[in-house]
Amino acid sequence: MPQAPAGENEGDFEAVVARYHGEIHRYLCRLARHAGDGEDLSQETFLHAYRAWPGLPGDANHRAWLYAIATNLYRNHVRSAQRRRLAHATVRVTRHAVDVDGPEGAAVAAQMRARTEATVDRLPLKQRIAFTLRKLHDLDYEVIGASLACSPESARAHVFQALRKIRQALDRPVPTRRAPAR
Repeated sequence: MPQAPAGENEGDFEAVVARYHGEIHRYLCRLARHAGDGEDLSQETFLHAYRAWPGLPGDANHRAWLYAIATNLYRNHVRSAQRRRLAHATVRVTRHAVDVDGPEGAAVAAQMRARTEATVDRLPLKQRIAFTLRKLHDLDYEVIGASLACSPESARAHVFQALRKIRQALDRPVPTRRAPAR
């Protein structure tokens, strides 16, 4: 059981939940525009709040704190939904471009995936991190810059350079193996 902030106990947390639950729930339902998502996000907000309760200063603004948690969870929810939509769209386009159900299509897809992963693995560390944070985790350049201890402009440059190198590597023809002469 988490320890309560100095001078506060679990009953105080329950009072905070009772006071703000409806307000936070309505806020998230309006943002999500789907009652089920709003309900899930609301429950997750108060679960995060419960876990963070022991570290909360006694003079904290509970309402602002809960709104910050709720907003961050909603942002993560939107990012995840965008990544899922993009992944599904990519799969649909790829399936139309290459018949991945057949053995040849599966081999081509596996070869492209391996080639892309190898190219990303060979990137300089900052470019690889910036690319991964931007393109796979959909973070903005300020966050990427903060995590790399550089400016947002430098983070943008790292992503740009990474994309340029990846495109160049993937545009090169694939070396084919020649069968040994008999």
